[in-house]
Amino acid sequence: MSNVVNVLKQEVLRLAKREAKSQVRKAKNAAAQYRHEVARLKRLLAQREREVKYLEKHVQADQVQPEDSQLVGVRYSARSVRAQRKRLGLSVAEYARLVGVSPLSVYAWEQGRSRPRRAQLAALVAVRGLGKREALKRLAKLEQ
Repeated sequence: MSNVVNVLKQEVLRLAKREAKSQVRKAKNAAAQYRHEVARLKRLLAQREREVKYLEKHVQADQVQPEDSQLVGVRYSARSVRAQRKRLGLSVAEYARLVGVSPLSVYAWEQGRSRPRRAQLAALVAVRGLGKREALKRLAKLEQ
């Protein structure tokens, strides 16, 4: 009788090991697939980050940025910002996109509540020389 019990125990143990091995194999395969997917997603993320950096660089280059030599003797007036925007026929949001700032900044400048920084003032000076058509072309280019 004890021999039958031992044989039965060994058979149960063998089947349990076999079942556990198959379950572990499935888990290992799934883990390997997940690792491959994570690696693929990391590569894709790195590629997208490079693309974003490239686009940010080129969008900034497309925005109007004059040289510092053009800022010598430049004066700022809240009224002139509003008049310039109206002359171009642009909304506050469009004008802000053209200059490279937020619409809230343009609104604050027009109200006289704040003053543009040096880089922003340089962008305002550069926009002064634009006509309506050129401003609309640059806006369309920025939206692409």
